[in-house]
Amino acid sequence: MPPRFNNSHRPNIPSKVYHPFKLFIRMIKNLVNNQIPLVCLIVLLMIIAAGGPVIGTSLLTPILQAAIDKDLNQIYLLLTIQACIFILAIISSFIAQITMVRLNQNALHRIRARMFKHMEDLPISYFDQRTTGEIMSIYTNDTDTLRQVYSQSCPQIINSIVQFIASCTMMFIYSWVLALISCGFLILVFLTIIFISKKSSRHFMRQQIDLSKLNGFIQEMTNGQRVIKVFNHEKEAINDFKQINERLEFSNAKGNFYGSIMFPAVNNIGYLCFASNAMVGSLLIVSGAFNLQATILASFMNLNKTFMMPISNVASQINFIFQGLAGASRIFSILDADSEVDNGYYTLVKVRKDENNSLVEDSSSTNLWAWKNTKNGELIELKGDIRFNDVDFSYVENKQVLFDINLYAKPGQKIAFVGATGAGKTTITNLLNRFYDIQKGTILFDGIDIKNIKKKDLRNSIAVILQDTNLFTGSIEDNIKYGCPNASLEQVINAAKLSNADSFIRNLPNGYKTIITGNGSSLSQGQKQLISIARAAIMNPPVLVLDEATSSIDTYTESLVQSGMDKLMINRTTFAIAHRLSTVQNCNAIMVLDHGHIIERGTHDQLLLEKGIYYQLYTGGLELE
Repeated sequence: MPPRFNNSHRPNIPSKVYHPFKLFIRMIKNLVNNQIPLVCLIVLLMIIAAGGPVIGTSLLTPILQAAIDKDLNQIYLLLTIQACIFILAIISSFIAQITMVRLNQNALHRIRARMFKHMEDLPISYFDQRTTGEIMSIYTNDTDTLRQVYSQSCPQIINSIVQFIASCTMMFIYSWVLALISCGFLILVFLTIIFISKKSSRHFMRQQIDLSKLNGFIQEMTNGQRVIKVFNHEKEAINDFKQINERLEFSNAKGNFYGSIMFPAVNNIGYLCFASNAMVGSLLIVSGAFNLQATILASFMNLNKTFMMPISNVASQINFIFQGLAGASRIFSILDADSEVDNGYYTLVKVRKDENNSLVEDSSSTNLWAWKNTKNGELIELKGDIRFNDVDFSYVENKQVLFDINLYAKPGQKIAFVGATGAGKTTITNLLNRFYDIQKGTILFDGIDIKNIKKKDLRNSIAVILQDTNLFTGSIEDNIKYGCPNASLEQVINAAKLSNADSFIRNLPNGYKTIITGNGSSLSQGQKQLISIARAAIMNPPVLVLDEATSSIDTYTESLVQSGMDKLMINRTTFAIAHRLSTVQNCNAIMVLDHGHIIERGTHDQLLLEKGIYYQLYTGGLELE
């Protein structure tokens, strides 16, 4: 029986397919970006480190010849030169490794910074389609695969290329016949690598996807531990985890199986090459063909080892490279995701009124704001007049959520939305913030189409108080100032007093400096909600959105929260979503929604007189759910 609650049921999200070679080149570009001098230094040091042993090994022939000639002075001279070459190679390798660490960490620092910066520009829909665990997996597991490629595979590849070129050159100098035999085995090595790589690459990609799903499931289950225990769902959660874990085990085992056989396969071909060269070389010496001498053959056989060793070293890195490519494709999928589109040209500016009662831009003003058309300089006073005209909306194609929505809220009016879960209440407020864009109709803010308002300025004019309050690690003062980072402590306190949060905050050990963690786990739901009201109050917005802000707290705390919200709503255009109809009776208009349609509208008294859906909801004849 398939698991009921796991990430395998999350729809597959189409992602861009990257060509492996182009992906690898992009990885390297990210490594060397703005670090060309450092890269050049590392390459030079690696050339010395890799080429030194080959040159030192090539001195074996003159050393043996000097031994045959019993020329001790020549032997000492050549051994000294060989020792110096080896020491220089060791020092160069050491410095290259240290420098590579710096290059590697700089590259990872840049890519994490780019990911986070771009993530902040992504639309809400991007996060709706992914779990927190999946995104966290890209920041941790996928960037770690890049670290392995940068710190291990790239140096090994550079080292191997230099060793291979130097060894191959010297082998052809010593004996072109034996060198051609080695090249024949080299073709066999490349065919083996290509065959195994095709098998392993898809499993490494699957491994990274399965790992992100596992992380997403763990994150979801960790957040929901109370629910799991309340409903005795431990056994089902374990079974669901087992299935996801087994898929990860399979993809991991397959990928590492093909990756692990790569090195032995290449190594064994290298042994065959060595044996073949030894046999053919011995026959050539015996026959006297091509003037091959025993001293040359001895040097050639040593070079043959260094000739095949780079290929073996690269083969041993194949699994890391494919893991890195899999991780890089997911990293670049974030970086290449389309940012939130913002073509707005109206911005929010401070203004004052001159002697002719005309608006004049004035950065020192504190109480008056206006929309500024950056194309012609026109100023429109910010009042909070909101109008929806014939609005249709769909989250996904062919699944319409809102139908022909028409409503208006004059400055200072309070509009309430009532309806069952899924009726479209929250969707309307999300459209107001431009978290999503409508397919048909217009939404006007002070007569301006909100598509023409810069999103940052639009959202600065709208404060949202949600049912689920998000608090961040830091002091209570910092959390209240989240709505206005430059606010003074006095402004913070005034906002807390307005929201009725000041009294409980002062009773905390460190008052406004009290540090909260874990989304405010040490605070009650009501206390967190009061802080969120203070956070909205400090913004001093003309428009306020209340999304079921009192539905999850007790009656006493609700009275405090409601009192704070009532003070905050004074002279502000307010959109309120509420399950408790007692909280919307004083609204200027109440909209009753059903499956994306406004089916009733009017004041509380008007709707009661109509004795329709609202009347049934209010009198208990119909449940909201």
